[in-house]
Amino acid sequence: MTEIIFKIRADDVDGGYVATALGAKFDFRTQAETIADVKIMIADALRCHFDAEAAIPKIIRLHFVKDELLTLN
Repeated sequence: MTEIIFKIRADDVDGGYVATALGAKFDFRTQAETIADVKIMIADALRCHFDAEAAIPKIIRLHFVKDELLTLN
């Protein structure tokens, strides 16, 4: 595998950000207070999930999700 995608969204309840690995092969998530910290936590999660450093996907794509509310008057 050469690529993994993480969906990153703001945590409305606790604050900070939650990153979830997408795809049937992956079932893990991590969280942190800032975007910079969530990137560090993603790297740490990947190192824990894969047995060898060489097995970690070469492309780590971050998909930021931002919900906005639109009201019509």
